[in-house]
Amino acid sequence: MRVAVTGTPGTGKTTAIDAVETDLDVIHLNESIKREELTTSHDEQRDTEVVDMGAVAEWLDGRDDVLFESHLAHQFDADRVVVLRCRPDKLEARLTDRGESDSSAAENAESEALDLILSESVNRHGEDAVYEIETTDTDPEDVADAIESVIAGEREPSAGTVSYVEYL
Repeated sequence: MRVAVTGTPGTGKTTAIDAVETDLDVIHLNESIKREELTTSHDEQRDTEVVDMGAVAEWLDGRDDVLFESHLAHQFDADRVVVLRCRPDKLEARLTDRGESDSSAAENAESEALDLILSESVNRHGEDAVYEIETTDTDPEDVADAIESVIAGEREPSAGTVSYVEYL
């Protein structure tokens, strides 16, 4: 089984995954992208690497029984996709607290309010494979427990249950 954990930067993916107890191999995809040099160029405006999505898909190909996380994880083949969500104002504060620029934090908060990653996940994988988890005021261990319940098949798909339209 392949389980992708995705969400806007700052929603708590890495922290939650580090607390998940599972027999699946855990892959922090952003670390693997850097280590394996799966990029094509550097985006000067955003000061970030441009990921070679084809190379990442090829690198993931054949890896079964994995739990992988990244804000890009939903772009790759998975049996289940967990989308972590965080209220945009809190997300923006988290990102600026960890050193992101104001413009980057605002862009990510807007993306979260617009359900960007959720809609991409549903479009690629279908509603029956997508599970939303609200992380705004949730302890990372509780988020990890919710992810474990998705892995175990004990949680129903829940795309569209979280909304931040009031932020817009």
